[in-house]
Amino acid sequence: MGANDAAYGAIIPYLEEYYDLGYVVVSLVFLSPLAGYATSAVLNNTVHVHFGQRGVAVIGPMCHLAAYIGISLHPPYPVLVVVFILAGFGNGLEDAAWNAWVGNMANSNEVLGFLHGFYGVGALLSPLVATALITRAGWPWYAYYYILLGGAVIELVTSVAAFWKAGGTAYREGNPRTAAVKESRLKESLSSRVTWVAAVFLLGYVGVEVALGGWIVTFMMRERAGNTFASGMVATGFWTGIASGRFVLGFITPRLGEKFAVVMYITLAIVAQLIFWLVPQFHVSAVAVSLQGFFLGPLFPGAVVAATKILPAYLHVSAIGFAAAFGGGGAAILPFGIGALAQAKGVQILQPIILAILALLLLLWLCLPTLDKVSSEEGRSVDQVSSRQWVNIDIDLVEVGRRTIQKSRGS
Repeated sequence: MGANDAAYGAIIPYLEEYYDLGYVVVSLVFLSPLAGYATSAVLNNTVHVHFGQRGVAVIGPMCHLAAYIGISLHPPYPVLVVVFILAGFGNGLEDAAWNAWVGNMANSNEVLGFLHGFYGVGALLSPLVATALITRAGWPWYAYYYILLGGAVIELVTSVAAFWKAGGTAYREGNPRTAAVKESRLKESLSSRVTWVAAVFLLGYVGVEVALGGWIVTFMMRERAGNTFASGMVATGFWTGIASGRFVLGFITPRLGEKFAVVMYITLAIVAQLIFWLVPQFHVSAVAVSLQGFFLGPLFPGAVVAATKILPAYLHVSAIGFAAAFGGGGAAILPFGIGALAQAKGVQILQPIILAILALLLLLWLCLPTLDKVSSEEGRSVDQVSSRQWVNIDIDLVEVGRRTIQKSRGS
């Protein structure tokens, strides 16, 4: 999944040349997966209830296989845009399933950090390999998808083998409802304010992540006068920051508490963005965007863990699945919007937009309930969670320090 999402940024300059496209039209490769993500957001719970995790293990990789076969054939551009919808549906379905499953494990911050860290590894290798093959080996842009096609085959075999026994019956028995409710689980989860806050938060976060990863190569070439290979390596540095941030900060987040840790990470990402914007030098920009990736990395796992602590267990797949799939739409909306604006204003429009969305993410995060309080409540309902005050700026630094010291001593 990480290799799929990060490939866009590396191949955009070559798509422009191959199909003779402008910024707006080439940005459709970001927008088209939105249809797939939207469909997965609606169908995710249905797939789980009827087919279980086995259904996801089959459908997701098959969508990837079909998409990569289509892209490898380098069809006319309108067909290519349609093919990317399949990749979006597969990513949305798997994103929801993996996050809901791992988010319920013990030490979920650390385990989710590794899950998302390996997403970052895929995203790190993708532009590196694609750029090297295109610029150094002389491969056409579409030949890179031969590699992803092989990866999708491996994904299908391993996923089906791991989850073959996890059918719909196993899922329904393992996630019974705690009360008799006539409406569907998805509809019940959508009545919760927490689901929508998490969904919009992830929409903005994923949009920032993919927009930076997708447009950074073009930005560094056009605005920082970088050559093709060096600019591609800046994208690699950004995804390296994403991956390392998830591996490393996943162990720090539970010690600080999710509420305070995410506020700190977003603030540091804003600082890195300001340096990236205001210091127009190639090497400074490359370092700043890597640091920005490092602090952005743990935001997605942090949001998933927060939602699992607040919502009842039987709503985790539907609520987190919807939020993750809805958030995946950010991978389409924001990069496309930046492309449309870049057509009129230039690619430098990337900077103020990213800064504004980071500020919005900070405000959205403060709309979640206090996690330490709600996580200790048993039998809480969606209505109880939804009735809490909207903004919760109650981070106690003394309590954070005390908890950190206690955990470091092993108490």
